[in-house]
Amino acid sequence: MAGLYVHIPFCKSRCIYCGFYSTTSSGMAEKYVSALCREMDLRSGYCDQEWQTVYIGGGTPSTLPHDQLRRLFSHIDCSHATEITIECNPDDVTHDFASLLSSLPVNRVSMGAQTFDDSRLRFLCRRHGAADVKRAVDNLRSAGIDNISVDLIYGFPDETIDQWDADITTALSLDVEHLSAYCLSYEEGTPLHRLLAEGKVTEADDELTRRMYYHLIDRLTAAGYEHYEISNFARPGRRSRHNSSYWNSTPYMGIGAAAHSYDINSRQWNISDLLIYIKEVEQGNLPFELETLDITERYNDTVMLSLRTLEGIDLPALRSTFGSGLHTYLLRQAIQYEESGLLIHENDRLHLSREGLYVSDMVMSDLMKV
Repeated sequence: MAGLYVHIPFCKSRCIYCGFYSTTSSGMAEKYVSALCREMDLRSGYCDQEWQTVYIGGGTPSTLPHDQLRRLFSHIDCSHATEITIECNPDDVTHDFASLLSSLPVNRVSMGAQTFDDSRLRFLCRRHGAADVKRAVDNLRSAGIDNISVDLIYGFPDETIDQWDADITTALSLDVEHLSAYCLSYEEGTPLHRLLAEGKVTEADDELTRRMYYHLIDRLTAAGYEHYEISNFARPGRRSRHNSSYWNSTPYMGIGAAAHSYDINSRQWNISDLLIYIKEVEQGNLPFELETLDITERYNDTVMLSLRTLEGIDLPALRSTFGSGLHTYLLRQAIQYEESGLLIHENDRLHLSREGLYVSDMVMSDLMKV
């Protein structure tokens, strides 16, 4: 089985930190949904399409008109899916919208709260207020949605650890099933990166963000959340199945402008241009680029993705898939990090220690084959 990702690029406004492909041209929604349905038809032979998970992401899928959301779901076979997620902006989740979701196959909602401080929300150019998140959770609960995820951001310019602790406390008070937390990043091409380059904002100190990260882990695990991936925490049994499929190298098909797909042997990605995407698909063409993966690239992907998880790398499986040469290479490269306490080798698995989680990028890059 495989996963289906559907990219909805529409946003009412752009957040200053976001590097994902998006557009504020919401008037194209009807044509875009038609193109999504057409692309699904054109790609009916891509991977096993008994979807195990379905994820509607963006952009902001909750900005789609209700009739277009219904139309999109009517074209997706969700009969085998155990998890069907849609991303929402908190202020979109009214009683009516929550009721709409309850009439669709959706059984999981992911919302970007980011922070519960209104001044920091304004800094990010988020269009919701802190109070909207609690209202959204209440509306979803009333509509019968019992699997909710909330995203948080830490490491704002001038943010203190006490302010971060207050955000964690508020997030825990929502009693949601899943929490994700990410350090504020300054991606090239974003307005936030330009502010940094112009000296108008200053990045948080690395030592402070490290303390914030460990404080997050301590508070959420003490509250009963399982820290199952570098940035993700879940109540028992409530891990994100769709995102876990990425980290476990499960095939997935991405539909829509800028969407990515993976079938183990190759990666492909659609053009990041709404108008060209619609035009090409209307003409029966698939506007994508393709990268065929050799065994070394597949090994590198496995190392990078598996090490993100609590379980880490399954060493016997890696040897079976990639051979003794790459297996030996991995173990040899890992020795220095085992000795320094950043990696732990136990029960035929190799995983990051608590100290290794914060410097995971460095460890992963040294375990990859160049």
